[in-house]
Amino acid sequence: MKKAIYGFSGDPITYGHIDVIKRALNIFGELVVGIGMNPAKKYFFSLEERRQIAEDSLKFLPNVKVIAFKGLLVDYAYEHGISTVVRGIRNSEDFNYELMLHQVGASQKLKIETVYFPASQELMHVSSGAAKALQLEQGLIHEYVPLCAKQKLEERLSGQFIVGVTGEIGCGKSWLSQQMKALGDEIDIPVHVVDIDKIGHQILGTLDEPIYQEFRKEVAQAFGQHIQQVNGFIDRKELGKMIFTSTEKLKVFNEMLYQPLLLKLRREIYGKKGLILLDSALISESEMSYLSNNNIVLVTVDSQVQKERLIARGYTEEQINHRLNSQFTQSLKEQMITKSIAGDCHGNLWTFENSQSDNLTNLQKLFHNLLNHFGLKNQ
Repeated sequence: MKKAIYGFSGDPITYGHIDVIKRALNIFGELVVGIGMNPAKKYFFSLEERRQIAEDSLKFLPNVKVIAFKGLLVDYAYEHGISTVVRGIRNSEDFNYELMLHQVGASQKLKIETVYFPASQELMHVSSGAAKALQLEQGLIHEYVPLCAKQKLEERLSGQFIVGVTGEIGCGKSWLSQQMKALGDEIDIPVHVVDIDKIGHQILGTLDEPIYQEFRKEVAQAFGQHIQQVNGFIDRKELGKMIFTSTEKLKVFNEMLYQPLLLKLRREIYGKKGLILLDSALISESEMSYLSNNNIVLVTVDSQVQKERLIARGYTEEQINHRLNSQFTQSLKEQMITKSIAGDCHGNLWTFENSQSDNLTNLQKLFHNLLNHFGLKNQ
């Protein structure tokens, strides 16, 4: 089985690196990924951190071994009987640099050949530096780096530890989030609750920036002018009558809302440090689990207790059925989250049963489990 080595800094690994690795595996039966040290560079993550992030990101690929090395890549290759070095190239600057490295390696007369892989067109803009720069401004980086790298950048650059809190309507996810905030206050650990559903309400009804005004016009055009009030805001009750009785209409609305919602959400968490709870009923349905790196608390509730809570809120039997039918069931939410964790090789699911009123002890256990998971206990 022919073996090659692909060496790079990986500070952190990106989807550009992973693309080169996948393509190299089509040619070589086995690939060693070498995370190296350049004495002229200042690194954000340590060598071992970079190696670990790369290893975690590549668990889904067979015949890949991730190592950390110091010194010349050709020396490592020669010592381990590897005759071919793989290099990735994004632009002419990369090419000149990689050509120089090849010539330096060739000067050692170890008979190590180099194979170059030009970056795929859709990934030419992707780099570790770009991902870090975007994260500093709360940009979206899930298409730049794998979730394990994304989480590390959020933690290290922004001081943010993000968890999604989801469940069916009436499960008590907002109550749980507020209780966790109170628990954090008791021990001086900042906990921020961001209600994504309320952000959606703000976009429909109070925000006056041009992008949100235009969005409301588009919603009225799509679902009927009668849902737009004289002040330009959307009548949520009238809109709800339409979208919660039709799966297709709800899907169309969620797709329209997606970009404005992401923009406002990023504005909401900009500059916040500590444990950030993203409270939303539709994390699974909207395929937004990447926002919390698949780290999610699923709040469950007995169906009878759930119905009693919704009736107490003023919902009719018909409205309850429409709302429940427009969302994934608890079981399906769990399946979707588990699938995302497996597909991304990253994330954790915590389940909290919230039918009883005297469950504060279990809530405290959950809260401290989250703190332990993120290493927040001693901060």
